[in-house]
Amino acid sequence: MADTLSPVHPLHAWREAFAALPDGLEITAEPLVAAMDLRLGRAAVEAVTDVLGAAVPTVPNTWVATPTGRIIWLGPDEWLVHSDAHTPTELESRLRGIVAPAGGAAVDVSAQRTGLRLAGPLVRELLALGCSLDLHPSVFPPGACAQTTVGQVGVVLAAARADTDDAFHLLVRPSFAGHLAAWLLDAAIEFTPEEQQ
Repeated sequence: MADTLSPVHPLHAWREAFAALPDGLEITAEPLVAAMDLRLGRAAVEAVTDVLGAAVPTVPNTWVATPTGRIIWLGPDEWLVHSDAHTPTELESRLRGIVAPAGGAAVDVSAQRTGLRLAGPLVRELLALGCSLDLHPSVFPPGACAQTTVGQVGVVLAAARADTDDAFHLLVRPSFAGHLAAWLLDAAIEFTPEEQQ
């Protein structure tokens, strides 16, 4: 019988470096989850609510939490669905069964992006060093999202829905995750007291 291989997080080797960040900054690698690219017309929007546990966001550049993950608006008829309670095969099958008859599509993209969570009172300043978006809470509040670049790396950036305005989720392609991690750590040096450098 063949051994079952467990996936290794693309940022596994960076965990110690993330733990050594200065006060006011936290970076953690988010667990690997099932991810679906969901395409559907208005007729099928309500049909997926029961499976997802929340309605897909219809306001551009927003995201919503679900009982098992999140749904991120990517375009007028496109969403990125994350679930930590389903396998990619289960989620794809359930969604495809609902949206395909209405001309929609559900495609497993679980290996397409890996997630980072950035938090702390200095996180907006850190991101401002490599992101051209205005991330002030009045412009980019919790629940906002955008496809942009951070440190010249394409990401999906989402303002976290939490007690604090100072947290973000970054979704990056695994092949660029190491470069983004190195850029974030290098940029964080600006906030590190001299005695810790």
